Amino acid sequence: MFLKNREIRQNLPLLLKFVGLLVVVIIIFTIGFHFIMLYEGHDHSWITGLYWTLTVMSTLGFGDITFESDLGRAFSVVVLLTGIVMLLIVLPFAFIRFFYAPWLEAQIRSRVPRELPDDTEDHVIICAQNVVSGGLVDWLKSADIEYAIIEPDPQKATFAHQDGLNVLVGDIDLSQTYEAARANRAKLIVANLNDVVNTNIALTARAVSSDVRIAAIAEDEDAIDVLELSGVDHVLPIKRWLGEQLANRVNADQTGLHPIGEYESLRIAELPVLGTPLVGKTVRETQLRQETGVSIIGIWVRGKFETAAADMELTASCVPVVMGTEGQLEQLNDLFEPYNDEQHPVLVIGGGAVGMSALRALKRKNIPAHLIEREADRAKRLEHLCEQTFVGDASAYELVKAAGIEEAPSVLLTTNDDAMNIFLSSYCRQLNPDIRIVSRLTSERNLDAIHRAGADFVLSYVTLAVNAVSSLLHGRSLTVLGEGIDLFPFAITPSLDRVSLEESQIGRKTGMSVVAVRKGDETVTQLYPGFRFEPGMELLLIGSNRQFETLNQLYP
Repeated sequence: MFLKNREIRQNLPLLLKFVGLLVVVIIIFTIGFHFIMLYEGHDHSWITGLYWTLTVMSTLGFGDITFESDLGRAFSVVVLLTGIVMLLIVLPFAFIRFFYAPWLEAQIRSRVPRELPDDTEDHVIICAQNVVSGGLVDWLKSADIEYAIIEPDPQKATFAHQDGLNVLVGDIDLSQTYEAARANRAKLIVANLNDVVNTNIALTARAVSSDVRIAAIAEDEDAIDVLELSGVDHVLPIKRWLGEQLANRVNADQTGLHPIGEYESLRIAELPVLGTPLVGKTVRETQLRQETGVSIIGIWVRGKFETAAADMELTASCVPVVMGTEGQLEQLNDLFEPYNDEQHPVLVIGGGAVGMSALRALKRKNIPAHLIEREADRAKRLEHLCEQTFVGDASAYELVKAAGIEEAPSVLLTTNDDAMNIFLSSYCRQLNPDIRIVSRLTSERNLDAIHRAGADFVLSYVTLAVNAVSSLLHGRSLTVLGEGIDLFPFAITPSLDRVSLEESQIGRKTGMSVVAVRKGDETVTQLYPGFRFEPGMELLLIGSNRQFETLNQLYP
């Protein structure tokens, strides 16, 4: 085991040199002991001298043999201090650092698998450890779907394995790796690196299996065609989608629905109430269900998603989330056409890939926009997508004032720096308390901070990527309700059989909202407190992953 480890083989000469030095020192001290004892008039054997040297150097100090002269006692001190340094400090450190630690690491590495069990199937293969893989693994665990992460670095694989992740050691550009990962029986391969590497992954994996589905994240729009030609079944342009999703969440002076997704035959949209007769009314008083058949399934209030209680009052900052059929949503949208007014431009800060995608989406919706961008060349390239561009730092008051921060109905923050977006959220909220702030985020851990800073709607790159993969696995269209909020199907359990919606107290116990009930091919959205659940029904609920876990614990 020792000789098979390269690092141990490299360190072995150092240990031999140290042991040789230690033997020489012991011999010298043994000889010194013999002559000093002769000086004091005592004659001891060479074995006795070796015995005395080792007992003193190891600090055992039996005391059965001692010197009487000052010279002998000084020699004893030298032997003792040398033994402390060489035997009690240097030797243990050298052994642990250069031999035991590499051996232990090799033992741990040997436990990291280099291939999955032969019966592995219907699993998801993730091709790299990064921010996307972290969120994706959490979702796969909650959905009870097996996964494997390919990691070429054995040391990183070891750390991931110690953290409880299912890791496979192997190079992502070798077909043997995908054979070891049982790619031919996988549910999906997720290529989550850059476009060049993802292309290589697709070609390599496709050589192993012509049937496995491959999803690849595309950083550049120009890479989409290349990825598809390389064998990718589902190209995920997350940055473009992120910009479009953020653009759908801005408030403009014009009213109307913002479609955000669908679930089978049902459509989901947001309805900003700013500038509409709904401001000041309660959910019950809106009469939307009676007039159009559309249900309010939740309400965004200053970045927080709340259950749509009947007596909840809609303020100008509220954004209800509604669900209904396509015809019902069209009927609802027609109700607000007369309330369109003169438009003030939406302010977009940041003209990168996400900002450019957002500007394109706003232009398609005929919503005017102003852009603030630090780089003059980039701002010039985006002039055709906005009414006016402003070059400079968005933290400069005169610049954002000239860009229209005081009149803008919304500001869209698209920089890839979370700290900057948090700062700009607070800054814009102070300059315009009524503005709707929509921001992108990279790390979910900054979610609470940016909401405290004043952001109304936040969506992260990771969440969108995870939602895209989950939609592929479930065979449904991409629906993004918001950061940490999702739709969950839940089959009726025996504990809910013949129980009414009010009696179940699902909302009070979990915080989730039941937005629809499906039985066979029929989907019911017109729910009331006395609605009774029956065997074979499937509930559609809206809430967070943690709330859904609570639901499963209460009604297993």
